[in-house]
Amino acid sequence: MAVASSSDVAILALGVVLAAAYLFRDSIFSSSTPKAVPVAPSKHANGHGNPRDFIAKMKEGKKRLIIFYGSQTGTAEEYAIRIAKEAKTKFGLTSLVCDPEEYDFENMDQIPDDSCVIFVMATYGEGEPTDNAVQLMESLTDSAFEYSNGQHKLEGLKYVVFGLGNRTYEHYNAIARQVDDALTKMGAVRIGERGEGDDDKSMEEDYLEWKDTFWPAFAEALGVEEGQGGDTPDFAVTELESHPPEKVYLGELSARALTKTKGIHDAKNPYASPVKISRELFQVGGDRNCVHVELDIEGSGITYQHGDHVGVWPLNPDVEVDRLLCALGLYSKRDTVINVDSLDPALAKVPFPVPSTYISVLRHYIDISAVAGRQILGALAKFAPTPEADAFMRNLTSNKEEYAAVVGNGCLKLGEVLQLAAGNDINAHPTPQNTTAWAIPFDIVISSIPRLQPRYYSISSSPKLNPTSVHVTAVVLKYQSIANKLAAPRWVHGVGSNFLLNVKHAANGETAANSEGLEQVSLPVYAIEGPRGAHKAEDIYKVPVHVRRSTFRLPTNPKSPIIMVGPGTGVAPFRGFIQERVALARRTLEKNGDDALADWGQISLFYGCRKSTEDFLYKDEWPQYTAELKGKFTMHCAFSREPPYKPDGGKIYVQDLIWDDRKNIADAILNGKGYVYICGDAKAMSKAVEEVLARILGEAKGGSEADGAAEIKLMKERSRLMLDVWS
Repeated sequence: MAVASSSDVAILALGVVLAAAYLFRDSIFSSSTPKAVPVAPSKHANGHGNPRDFIAKMKEGKKRLIIFYGSQTGTAEEYAIRIAKEAKTKFGLTSLVCDPEEYDFENMDQIPDDSCVIFVMATYGEGEPTDNAVQLMESLTDSAFEYSNGQHKLEGLKYVVFGLGNRTYEHYNAIARQVDDALTKMGAVRIGERGEGDDDKSMEEDYLEWKDTFWPAFAEALGVEEGQGGDTPDFAVTELESHPPEKVYLGELSARALTKTKGIHDAKNPYASPVKISRELFQVGGDRNCVHVELDIEGSGITYQHGDHVGVWPLNPDVEVDRLLCALGLYSKRDTVINVDSLDPALAKVPFPVPSTYISVLRHYIDISAVAGRQILGALAKFAPTPEADAFMRNLTSNKEEYAAVVGNGCLKLGEVLQLAAGNDINAHPTPQNTTAWAIPFDIVISSIPRLQPRYYSISSSPKLNPTSVHVTAVVLKYQSIANKLAAPRWVHGVGSNFLLNVKHAANGETAANSEGLEQVSLPVYAIEGPRGAHKAEDIYKVPVHVRRSTFRLPTNPKSPIIMVGPGTGVAPFRGFIQERVALARRTLEKNGDDALADWGQISLFYGCRKSTEDFLYKDEWPQYTAELKGKFTMHCAFSREPPYKPDGGKIYVQDLIWDDRKNIADAILNGKGYVYICGDAKAMSKAVEEVLARILGEAKGGSEADGAAEIKLMKERSRLMLDVWS
């Protein structure tokens, strides 16, 4: 072993001293002033730098109201904004209108005593919160969630609830009720009654009735008096004398569409999809239409799964655009370029891209084809061109029975109401000569009419067989209005489906048959070429679309039995389901031979329509699918207007066929752990099917229908019974 010299030891000692001096240099050589230590922000602090802190935003903006909305399609957001506007107009109170997805809720207990929180909550699917309200609902209903007070308590918090639902669904306004119950349990105090809007009847009338009793209770609770606000506009509309034409939105739905640049295609940037194929599915020459449209998505970056929905972005028909242009005195200025600025960006966002033109706004961006709301008519009465028109409008506003009879039953759009009030003929094609002009500021039109929304359809194809196209199956909505003292029965046409019918006619070089024997004004025609002709390339037409994801999915294991119930266009997603299984069967058979499907679960489809020769959708396809699935697919068809009938002469529907097959259905569900899917009408069909399933399962378990209902509930909780229904 080597022995260290004295010089080596000295050098080593010096090195240790220098190293220690370097490591502790801040302590040895620092001044007597202590160094500041950064402190982590407390969760109790309301840092203005936190964009998710709504309390800080309330204080900064001196707002006494905060309004959270749970919205899937935009309707709840519209009502939230309406409440905020009314609070400002009536009481001079400003509000913070919030998408709950953008905020945290730990400091909800810090809402000041002189303030109030308002919840405008839609119920989605099977009693579920909307996507943007999931976190909010968890904070309210989870007892383990702590607010900044260290408890799950909101003692003394003043709150208001208005719910949006549909009474035809089992879980009517479930989310609004859950919010109300949760807040009450935490010690919060509700102002007024809980409001519940029913979209099956009239959401608008339910809202108007609720707010008439709510505002007085609100004023008392917050110590405010009506009349402290003012009727201030939301927007400033400016006509532009000169603007680069290429920068004017003429119906484009996004900046990328205007500039023709590439990007992700979604609800904010729909894709102009070429129509590959379009054809009639009902008997040609009949009085009804159902269109099959195949939309090309190759190269778009759009993907989809079976069971997803496609959003089709329609436009308003030419006649309604012309009608409102004439009624507003803007027909001669229809191509004038306008800019729109929000006078209160926190409350009123400009609902469409600008600059634009008067005609583009009315055609592409706002929903002028909807039935005119009673509250809108009240706001427009003061602009009436004659005393008689003013009295007409005020009567509709104050007399809800008169409104229901004339506007509701007559399905009158805003332009038609303005014409009727002025004594014009709504059955003649509108022109400036036959339509009285109203001096209504355009900013009020924008404020009063909601944005034109996409129409959603269940995708009727599978990407396994159709990877580059999305298929749409749409029955064309057409019905007669109810006669009243001012208007005879008229044909009413749905915007989205008739838009697709127009595209089909044009794509195939067809002429729309006037089978109704009516004036041409009643047959809707659309500017389907799109803004700047962008939706037509030679003989190919394009439709703006985006895909919305769904949880309506097949089980991954093909051994699980499947029961599908889809009368009418409710069969659309099941065509996609069957295509999905056909694609899997082809691969399985190729890999494992002819007996590869032997252990697959049975696939049963219960379908119904009027007649096998009239409206049997995809009639020629089902036998092909049956053959490819080697007997694993069975289709049960109910034709309600052709024999056989019930012994008492009654019509046979899908629920009757389900009852007839009750032994196999009970076995598939209880023993095979099968899955049930229902698509179509929520008002009658879906309820009837669930009732017969409850009866079947109750009987099979040796119990009552209540036992069967309990099994149905359990299946829903475990996602073995799924619904895609509408009213």
